[in-house]
Amino acid sequence: MEASANYIRYSENIEVKQPDEEAISQKIVDSMARVNRLMYEKYRHAIRDAHAKSHGILKGELKIYDNLPEHLAQGLFSQPKTYPVIIRYSTAQGSIVPDKMSAFRGMAIKIIGVEGEKLLPDLANALTQDFLLVNYPVIPTGTIKEYLKMQEGLEKQADSGELFQKIEQQVAVGVQNVLAAVGLADDTNELSAPGPHILGDTYFSMAAIRYGDYVAKINVKPLSENVKEVSGKKIDKEEIEADENAFLTKLIADFFKSNTAEFEMSAQLCTNLEIMPVEDGSVQWPEEQSPYQPIAKLTILPQITFSPERRVYADDVLSFNPFHCLPEHRPLGNIMRVRKLAYETSSRYRHHMNAQPRVEPVGIDELPD
Repeated sequence: MEASANYIRYSENIEVKQPDEEAISQKIVDSMARVNRLMYEKYRHAIRDAHAKSHGILKGELKIYDNLPEHLAQGLFSQPKTYPVIIRYSTAQGSIVPDKMSAFRGMAIKIIGVEGEKLLPDLANALTQDFLLVNYPVIPTGTIKEYLKMQEGLEKQADSGELFQKIEQQVAVGVQNVLAAVGLADDTNELSAPGPHILGDTYFSMAAIRYGDYVAKINVKPLSENVKEVSGKKIDKEEIEADENAFLTKLIADFFKSNTAEFEMSAQLCTNLEIMPVEDGSVQWPEEQSPYQPIAKLTILPQITFSPERRVYADDVLSFNPFHCLPEHRPLGNIMRVRKLAYETSSRYRHHMNAQPRVEPVGIDELPD
């Protein structure tokens, strides 16, 4: 798509505050905090309120492509440069459950060496920037009103004395249906149908972000043939039965014993706010209106992906926050605005209860082997 396309220019008027947004947002955050405390009592260890379970913590590098056109050469991507990155693969439940249970997968990317003042005041001088991606193109509960309904349901189940055991079983079937609709999982409605190989998924920002002078969504998809080959590949039943609690972790570890993987990061620029809204994260932006355009390559070399030291570093020391970014890449929309407060509240609680300082790395050598 040429630079002459009618890309929507970013302005502060892009976002529209929703009725009762502050009150609804506070209810969501308060509910999350109560569930966080219940999970702490269950595990005697504070965990993330989403994407609690790590499956791989990897080092890699992100290379911004040369000669990007003006509409893509924005913010972090304005100049060709190669950055070291830390990648955390995870699943989306707010408790630690077997890998066989259906769940969205997450790919959090921490880019190291990013100069410039960052959006969050406490991290303004950090040399890092985060992108948080999920293997689904939209947020099913795309507005804060819908998100509050879901969160209150989760808390009600968690507070029943059985914690997440029942809700995980109920939600898993619903997630299975959503994933099956886009080919990311089986349609069996069985908890033992966890979807395809985790490295072959495409991961999305789901909601919109500012993209310098424009508005965009971001994705990361397989680029090298070896990860394209596992895209959509069903996981062998024998691998699941061998260790139903950790076979996703084993898939990543086995792959990177000897393989190098390449992925491509792309941006989908908004061209029409009516059909590509910012305030409703449940609406998928049509690619026939604006396709994803490549902006960078992510390369991951062979390595040990899940040592005890790496797990502790990623789970207890690091935080990933979509608002930890250059102002040119600020998340947009009401569902993201509530996530700003939710992420910070959860992170503070987790680091406090685990007696671990929050650390933003200066160099990739800080990631343990």
